[in-house]
Amino acid sequence: MSDLESRELVIGVVGAGAMGAGIAQIAAASGRRVILVDQREGAAEAARTAVLARLEKRVAQGKAERRDVDLVAAKLTVAPDIRAFSGCGLVVEAIVEDLTAKKALFAGLTGILPDDTVLASNTSSLPIGAIAAGLPAPERVAGLHFFNPVPVMKLVEVIRAPATSDRVIDGLMALSRAMGRVPVEVRDTPGFLVNFGGRAFTTEGLAVLSECVATPAQVDAVMRDCCGFRMGPFELMDLTGIDVNYPVTAFVHQSMFSDPRLRSTPLHRYLLDIGHLGRKTGQGFYDYRESADRPAAETRVTGTPAPAVALLEPSDALSTLLSGLAVRVLDEDDGQAPILAAPLGEDCAALSARTGADPRRLVALDLSGDVSRRITLMTSLMAEPAVRDSVVALLGASRAVTVIADSPGFIAQRICAMVANLGCEMAQMGLATPGDIDTAMRLGLNYPRGPLELADAMGPGQVFGILRKLQDLTGDDRYRPSQWLRRRAQLGVSALSA
Repeated sequence: MSDLESRELVIGVVGAGAMGAGIAQIAAASGRRVILVDQREGAAEAARTAVLARLEKRVAQGKAERRDVDLVAAKLTVAPDIRAFSGCGLVVEAIVEDLTAKKALFAGLTGILPDDTVLASNTSSLPIGAIAAGLPAPERVAGLHFFNPVPVMKLVEVIRAPATSDRVIDGLMALSRAMGRVPVEVRDTPGFLVNFGGRAFTTEGLAVLSECVATPAQVDAVMRDCCGFRMGPFELMDLTGIDVNYPVTAFVHQSMFSDPRLRSTPLHRYLLDIGHLGRKTGQGFYDYRESADRPAAETRVTGTPAPAVALLEPSDALSTLLSGLAVRVLDEDDGQAPILAAPLGEDCAALSARTGADPRRLVALDLSGDVSRRITLMTSLMAEPAVRDSVVALLGASRAVTVIADSPGFIAQRICAMVANLGCEMAQMGLATPGDIDTAMRLGLNYPRGPLELADAMGPGQVFGILRKLQDLTGDDRYRPSQWLRRRAQLGVSALSA
């Protein structure tokens, strides 16, 4: 048993905010003695009181036992300053996200603590190597990144800096498991695993919005109903706060030398500048004020269902969809009926140019995801409204229909392909094992699948094809496929294969 896994371990926690208090709570709940310190007078005691009050509430609700409260009350103590940590085997800092402040704290701790005491930072993005630089024993410094709210979120990123010893990493992994968490070992890199990998979901949603392809409500609805995400990208950004997600996005983008795959949009920064930070201010991508109306994601059915349609290209998915509808599928285009297609990575303009299809009657459907509840439809800029509306009426009898502007890859294909691609890039960079990447993204962001699992579900070849078409049609290296993805697509093997 490692010394960090021992129940005799004494843990110091610096910072009594939401993160520090949560870390102190789960550590004490595991039976280890915890000392909580905060430089703000009374903050540590207030945090301890709040922790016990939340546990008492859970007991009253029947969600916890009395012994759970008694254990934390006995094991969690507070102290006025870091000198109380002299007997600690591990100290975790959860202070302000500022490199200078963290380095100063760790420098102060080295003068108090034994040489074998492990120093861990809960930073969400600052390099652990930079925090450890200049310390007399950098091998004992590592990252231990929890997620908010700590008592609920099971994931812990254990970050190895260049000098971090195997003993420290192994001990922190074991301790995390002993505290009921799921640890993943991550290489020291900007944003680590979750904050790095999470950029694709939100920034591609922002790209769709910036091109006036769809509204936030439409994007969110498609990602929920068709792709299984608990929240769409705009709901998620409003929940976490623009003042949180924009700086992280900008930091990761800049740290990766402006890789276009991590680029945000001017609107993201603009909302920060004007103080529309999301739920916390009542306005963000959505208006949360009492008088505000929630925008609709559905297109209202106004036309008469099309009695007949023609298929532009053979498509089993399209044929299956139409077989359940009251519509006749023509053997040949009659020059009047809507022409239906289910493209991957193309928009209607490119599809019409490639095939010669009449752009006035061409209607594209996204069948890449679950269409049982919602289907996405787009047409070219030359489309006849009556033709489009007849297809909306045909499909809208059994599901919601979201009509968007012409866009390569619709909404779902674009966002899912970018999520999968960034996961593949993390595997290529060796940030963690493929399996740990998926575990981290599922647990840290509540994704329905990890990004590599998503690539496999879509098919690596299909993801690669969508990205190549997006890159070709837009001329933007934002859609540059990862080499990890390319190789597995070309060889026809799983994206999870190492």
